[in-house]
Amino acid sequence: MNPRLNLEKTEPEAYKAMYALVKYMGHSTLSRTQLDLISIRASQLNGCAFCLDMHTREARQHGETEQRLYVLSAWRETTLFTPEEEALLALTEEVTFINHGVSDATYQRAVAVLGEQQVAQAIMMAVTINAWNRIAIATHLPLAA
Repeated sequence: MNPRLNLEKTEPEAYKAMYALVKYMGHSTLSRTQLDLISIRASQLNGCAFCLDMHTREARQHGETEQRLYVLSAWRETTLFTPEEEALLALTEEVTFINHGVSDATYQRAVAVLGEQQVAQAIMMAVTINAWNRIAIATHLPLAA
């Protein structure tokens, strides 16, 4: 796959705005692990190789286990994730597949487990990584060496 335009060079102000959102999310009350799980799961669903490569590397650096990374796409079939992480993953999936909407059950469970502020932050993180996935896929960003 041949790379396409370099969005950072072509639209630097838009790119800076996207990075500002990422930086903001890094200061949220969501843990680094929670942010990584949202990024990886959305990237799996969107088929974004660039983001999967980057975020799984980062997750490992942040202490995530290989086992949890290997089974993340089948998280419902394991007991490796906390109730909070499960709520985040379900919410991430429904935000990513937004044409079906976020169900009342998923939303209510997330609020019950995480509270409104963290649900708001999780939605913003899911929206952010979905935007990055679309940028990476549309521009054919190559994997890092």
